[in-house]
Amino acid sequence: MHTQNLGQDPRASLLVAQPEAAGDPLGAARMTVLGSAAEVPAAEVRDLYLSRYENAKAWQEYTDFAYYRLDVEGVYFIGGFGVMGWISADEYGVARPDPLAEAAAGIIRHMNTDHAEALCLIARHYVGEEPGEAAMTAVDRLGFHLRLKSGDRVHGRRVTFLREVTNSDDARGVLMEMVRRARSDKPES
Repeated sequence: MHTQNLGQDPRASLLVAQPEAAGDPLGAARMTVLGSAAEVPAAEVRDLYLSRYENAKAWQEYTDFAYYRLDVEGVYFIGGFGVMGWISADEYGVARPDPLAEAAAGIIRHMNTDHAEALCLIARHYVGEEPGEAAMTAVDRLGFHLRLKSGDRVHGRRVTFLREVTNSDDARGVLMEMVRRARSDKPES
């Protein structure tokens, strides 16, 4: 059905979603990639595709199986509850993969499970919020998003890391440093 639809109208979108954050699908980071899809010769992409999706090898023999490339025209990003915006095709085209992409789900799970109080402390110190609850919903090399709950109010805030991180150990070190600073209540410079 998808192939038939693309044959009639090449406009397409692809939803890419983070696993649910703290059991809340609206708190999870996600993005919709928009553009036009066009079929590409199997010889150009087959080996790359099968290197990532080995189980798809059997599909190759189906007469209606084809590869498509999405010419990205825009991206709409949602970083969790209340954090969203458009990303241009040019910005998306030059973006490099985030070094925390593979580790993000584990970092989020660990912080929410073992350090919820520290996230509240970070929210107070770095973004001037006094939440009753705080949960990390997304993390990348430059910082993270928090879903904050104060009474009946639920909203999102972005927290910038003290410096760019390059791996999960670096992120752990920066988060620990941020908590130490917040506990000592040193003013930020």
